[in-house]
Amino acid sequence: MAKKSAIEKNKRRRRMAKKYSGRRARLLAIANDRTQPQEERFAARLKLAELPRNSAPNRIRNRCEVTGRPRAFYRKFKISRIALRELASNGMIPGMVKSSW
Repeated sequence: MAKKSAIEKNKRRRRMAKKYSGRRARLLAIANDRTQPQEERFAARLKLAELPRNSAPNRIRNRCEVTGRPRAFYRKFKISRIALRELASNGMIPGMVKSSW
Protein backbone atom coordinates (compact mmCIF):
# COMPACT_ATOMS: atom_id res chain seq x y z
CA MET A 1 0.00 0.00 0.00
CA ALA A 2 1.33 3.41 -0.96
CA LYS A 3 1.65 6.27 1.50
CA LYS A 4 -1.60 8.11 2.11
CA SER A 5 0.14 11.42 1.53
CA ALA A 6 1.26 10.38 -1.98
CA ILE A 7 -2.24 9.22 -2.88
CA GLU A 8 -3.81 12.43 -1.56
CA LYS A 9 -1.22 14.58 -3.35
CA ASN A 10 -2.11 12.87 -6.62
CA LYS A 11 -5.84 13.39 -5.99
CA ARG A 12 -5.17 17.06 -5.31
CA ARG A 13 -3.24 17.30 -8.59
CA ARG A 14 -6.16 15.71 -10.48
CA ARG A 15 -8.63 18.20 -9.01
CA MET A 16 -6.32 21.12 -9.76
CA ALA A 17 -5.70 19.98 -13.35
CA LYS A 18 -9.44 19.71 -13.91
CA LYS A 19 -10.03 23.16 -12.40
CA TYR A 20 -7.45 24.93 -14.57
CA SER A 21 -7.86 22.88 -17.78
CA GLY A 22 -10.03 25.48 -19.56
CA ARG A 23 -7.79 28.41 -18.70
CA ARG A 24 -4.67 26.42 -19.60
CA ALA A 25 -6.14 25.38 -22.97
CA ARG A 26 -7.08 28.97 -23.87
CA LEU A 27 -3.63 30.30 -22.97
CA LEU A 28 -1.89 27.51 -24.88
CA ALA A 29 -4.04 28.19 -27.94
CA ILE A 30 -3.03 31.86 -27.88
CA ALA A 31 0.64 31.07 -27.20
CA ASN A 32 0.87 28.56 -30.06
CA ASP A 33 -1.11 30.62 -32.60
CA ARG A 34 1.42 31.94 -35.14
CA THR A 35 -1.07 34.53 -36.48
CA GLN A 36 -1.14 36.37 -33.12
CA PRO A 37 1.37 39.19 -32.50
CA GLN A 38 4.57 38.21 -30.70
CA GLU A 39 3.72 40.37 -27.65
CA GLU A 40 0.34 38.65 -27.10
CA ARG A 41 1.91 35.22 -27.44
CA PHE A 42 4.62 36.12 -24.95
CA ALA A 43 2.05 37.52 -22.51
CA ALA A 44 0.07 34.27 -22.78
CA ARG A 45 3.23 32.30 -21.99
CA LEU A 46 3.84 34.46 -18.93
CA LYS A 47 0.28 33.94 -17.69
CA LEU A 48 0.66 30.22 -18.34
CA ALA A 49 3.79 30.23 -16.18
CA GLU A 50 1.84 31.91 -13.37
CA LEU A 51 -0.59 29.00 -13.11
CA PRO A 52 0.14 26.50 -10.32
CA ARG A 53 2.59 23.81 -11.36
CA ASN A 54 0.38 21.04 -10.02
CA SER A 55 -2.37 22.14 -12.42
CA ALA A 56 -0.40 20.72 -15.35
CA PRO A 57 -1.82 17.36 -16.49
CA ASN A 58 1.63 15.80 -16.98
CA ARG A 59 2.26 16.02 -13.22
CA ILE A 60 -0.51 13.50 -12.53
CA ARG A 61 0.73 9.99 -11.79
CA ASN A 62 -1.39 6.97 -12.70
CA ARG A 63 -1.94 5.03 -9.48
CA CYS A 64 -3.69 1.78 -8.65
CA GLU A 65 -7.23 2.36 -7.32
CA VAL A 66 -6.86 -0.56 -4.90
CA THR A 67 -3.35 -0.16 -3.48
CA GLY A 68 -2.09 3.22 -4.71
CA ARG A 69 0.93 1.58 -6.35
CA PRO A 70 2.41 3.93 -8.99
CA ARG A 71 4.14 1.33 -11.17
CA ALA A 72 2.91 -1.47 -13.45
CA PHE A 73 -0.44 0.29 -13.96
CA TYR A 74 -3.04 -1.12 -16.36
CA ARG A 75 -5.08 1.77 -17.76
CA LYS A 76 -7.97 -0.44 -18.83
CA PHE A 77 -8.60 -1.62 -15.27
CA LYS A 78 -7.05 1.33 -13.38
CA ILE A 79 -5.18 -1.09 -11.12
CA SER A 80 -1.64 -2.43 -10.81
CA ARG A 81 -0.46 -5.82 -12.04
CA ILE A 82 -0.34 -7.21 -8.51
CA ALA A 83 -3.90 -6.15 -7.67
CA LEU A 84 -5.05 -7.39 -11.09
CA ARG A 85 -3.56 -10.82 -10.52
CA GLU A 86 -5.04 -11.02 -7.02
CA LEU A 87 -8.52 -10.01 -8.16
CA ALA A 88 -8.36 -12.34 -11.18
CA SER A 89 -7.30 -15.28 -9.02
CA ASN A 90 -10.25 -14.64 -6.70
CA GLY A 91 -12.63 -14.53 -9.68
CA MET A 92 -13.53 -10.87 -9.14
CA ILE A 93 -12.86 -9.84 -12.76
CA PRO A 94 -15.39 -11.40 -15.17
CA GLY A 95 -13.89 -13.44 -18.00
CA MET A 96 -10.33 -13.35 -16.69
CA VAL A 97 -8.61 -16.57 -15.79
CA LYS A 98 -5.03 -17.33 -14.85
CA SER A 99 -3.13 -18.77 -17.77
CA SER A 100 -1.33 -22.08 -17.50
CA TRP A 101 0.33 -24.34 -20.08
